[in-house]
Parts: sequence; C-alpha cells; structure tokens
Amino acid sequence: MNEAELQVLCILPAHSIRQAIACIDCGGQGIAIVVDEERRLLGTVTDGDVRRAMLASVDLDTPVSALLARKAESPYPRPVTAPMGTARETLLQLMQERVVRQIPLLDEAGQVRDVALLNEMLPGQVLPLQAVIMAGGLGSRMRPLTEELPKPMLPVGDRPLMERIVEQLQRAGIRRVNVTTHYKPEKIIEYFGDGSAFGVELSYVNEDRPLGTGGGLGLMPVPQEPLLIINGDILTQVDFRSMLAYHQEQRADMTVAVGRYDVHVPYGVIECDGPRVRRLKEKPHLGLLVNAGMYLIEPSVYQFIRHGEHFNMTDLIQRLLDANGNVVSFLIREYWLDIGQHTDYLRAQADIVEFSRKE
Repeated sequence: MNEAELQVLCILPAHSIRQAIACIDCGGQGIAIVVDEERRLLGTVTDGDVRRAMLASVDLDTPVSALLARKAESPYPRPVTAPMGTARETLLQLMQERVVRQIPLLDEAGQVRDVALLNEMLPGQVLPLQAVIMAGGLGSRMRPLTEELPKPMLPVGDRPLMERIVEQLQRAGIRRVNVTTHYKPEKIIEYFGDGSAFGVELSYVNEDRPLGTGGGLGLMPVPQEPLLIINGDILTQVDFRSMLAYHQEQRADMTVAVGRYDVHVPYGVIECDGPRVRRLKEKPHLGLLVNAGMYLIEPSVYQFIRHGEHFNMTDLIQRLLDANGNVVSFLIREYWLDIGQHTDYLRAQADIVEFSRKE
C-alpha cells in the first residue's frame, strides 16, 4: 500500500463516526485506522463496528474516541496488529485465527507504516459460502407485469432484476448459486442456463408447490459452508463480504439483514395502565428495524429445516430463537429496496437511472 492509500484510511480520534464511515467507504477496505498526530496507532473502526453502533442508535456525529471506548469493553479491546516485515503466512494465519481481513503493520515506535489486506494477499478469493436466490414466488401483487414473467425476471433498467443480483454475488466472490423456482421456472432457466455466461455456477431447485419464503431450502443438500439467502425481488448495494465478516465476528448461527423503517405518528399517543392514563407522547417518531430479506446461516441450522415442509424464513428465525441459537442482526447502511409493489418497481427504475449517472 502506498503512502496516499494509507493516508486515506487514517483518521484522528476527534473525527466523527460519520467521518469514519466516509473513510471506510472511500478506502474500500472495510476499516478506518485511528491514529494520533504522529500516526501512532490508537485503534481501528471496522465496518462491523459502525453497524453495531448504528444498531445501538449512537449519534453518528459522536467522536470516534467514544467508539473506541465502547470497544475497550468488548472481548477484543485492542486491534490485531503485526510488526513491519511479518511473513505473509503468519499474517494469513493471524487473520484466520482472529477472523479479521485487515492488520495494521507497525514500526518499533508504534506508528502505522502499512496495512496487510486479505483481498490483496489472496486476490480473486472466492468467498467460502454458497448463495440461494429465492425466485419461486407468484408475484401476485405485481400483476399484470408478472402474467408472462416471474417477478425476478422483470426488467430493471436494461436487464432482469435477477441478473443484477447474480452479478452482485459474482463481484463479491460467490461462485456457487442455487435458485429456487416455482412460477414459470423455464423463463429463468432459459435466460441463465448453467450460469457460466454470468461467471457463476447455477443450480436450480424447483418447488412443485409453493413452500413459502424458506421451504425451498429443504429441497437442497445440506451445505458444507455458510449459506447466503436473498429474496429474488431485492435491489441492493449491500456488501456481502462485510456481511460474511460480521457473521463470523459475531459467531452467529444466523445473521438477518435489517433495514431502518421510520414511522411518524401524526397524533398524540396515550399510554394507559388499564383505565388510567400514564403517559402522553405528542406525535412520536418510531424507528423500527425491518426484515430486509437477506440471511446468512450456518450448516448446523439445517437441523431446523425439514424436507418438503412449507415454512417462511421468519419461522426459521423463531425456531433458532426457541433453541437459544445465536441470531444476530446486520444493519444495512447501503441502498436497499424490496420490490413488492408497483410503486417500488417504478422507484427501482428511477434509482437505476440515477446510479448510472453517478458511475
């Protein structure tokens, strides 16, 4: 990493979390390195740190130093570092043991001189997970557009929505993709074939009858690695590499992507205890977290999935919770749109045009 690239990753403790997010996004490495004026290491802020802070409703204008103080109370209060000149094999082993993708390299004075990056040490790395695109829905709410096409095949811009999903998976380093189908499966199979033209290996699992948003998983062999599940009607820019890193950091059985949904109640809300009024909230604002239709599950979760059973992914979440499984939320801070209705589809078309202008 050259000096200019390293400088982009560095911030001061007085900088805000919002500035740390800009640093993470600009550097494109999932990390901001917190240093003093002499560039001595004080700590790190990862993409996962930011998402956890946002879930805790931490003000993004809070100084990064406050975020480092929160991390000081975690199981890993200090960042993983290594001396300059550490062997590549040692760095890779350290990354594997501590489940990190970046290691600041320090000189004898504790100054940051470089950063070891997993994606540079293993270029073109294929992510150790499979993906499943749930594309078997009837798309009833999108009629008449779905009378001839399954919803994932509706064009968004100049190509089908599902092609954009497959392309995003491929760019993230995911090569094996399963597709669950039911309604007009031939339209999907004829277009994508074995996936080779799109840089992936596609397999199809057909549901003879609708099995819900999760039932198609029961028709697949038990995977040997984590499984990324995404609904086939989602347009998003979520970083799947960051989602996998977060899942691994949390040692989760299941990670559920969630989005923020704000509700502004236009009335005064009265809270009662029986007939007695206890509290009045005038036109409250409710910040809710909603299921974003993307999940990561470990192979062990398959013990809660029965072959041929109709069930939804929300049922699987509840089964894991009932069994005291480790289910965690991954807050989406990128673009995300669930194309469930005609208004969503129109918005998707407008958003794609805007994305193209920015590229």
